[in-house]
Amino acid sequence: MADDEPLAAERLQLLLAQCPEVDLIGTASDGESAVRMAEALNPDLLLLDIEMPGLDGIEVARALAAKKPSAVVIFITAFDQFAVAAFEVEAVDYLMKPVTPDRLNRALKRARDHLRRREKAPAAKPASTSPYLEEFWASDLSGLVRIASRDVDRVSAERDYMRLHVGRRSWLIHHSMNALEEGLDPELFVRLHRSAIVRKDFIAGFSRNPSGRWIARLSDGTEQPVGRLYTDKVRTIARR
Repeated sequence: MADDEPLAAERLQLLLAQCPEVDLIGTASDGESAVRMAEALNPDLLLLDIEMPGLDGIEVARALAAKKPSAVVIFITAFDQFAVAAFEVEAVDYLMKPVTPDRLNRALKRARDHLRRREKAPAAKPASTSPYLEEFWASDLSGLVRIASRDVDRVSAERDYMRLHVGRRSWLIHHSMNALEEGLDPELFVRLHRSAIVRKDFIAGFSRNPSGRWIARLSDGTEQPVGRLYTDKVRTIARR
């Protein structure tokens, strides 16, 4: 683990001491020391603060990314503006200080699950070359959560924000509807209204209301009116 704040580092060590499946094998207070220690000790997991002297936590993760197999990374920080950079270095979680025991345990479970999947994988998969958005970072009460695009049932507009609906839960992200329409795979998603994008396999069927307007029936029992500008897309889906 690496953190330049002594009190924060001590608190994290105490929390880790309560986790029976975790062995803390080294601590660092700056980025360069974290890189040297990780190269020498070859840990499974790195718990990294972001703002540190010298190399910051993002730069530490980048410096160690070429090491195979690379350590799983969890960021623990007081700031939420580094979420996109954390996504780019494939962190498995992003925790906000002060970290609670429950939130830390959930992050550690996510790291263990990632390590187990990697061990079972027959071979390393090549890096994705998809031009479309594959994941989002969204805020929740305990920090930031990663959401796979393929898990999003639908997107609805709320002023300057977009709400991602996944099952019974939803998250707000700062995006525009036009940017999302361009960024999401058109084979998986379709825009049905100026304020709505829906995953195609989440559409159970279409019907017309008394005025002749198309209505999409969704798998969760809700309905989504189809904008007049998007009726051709209904016909395209129906022809497939």
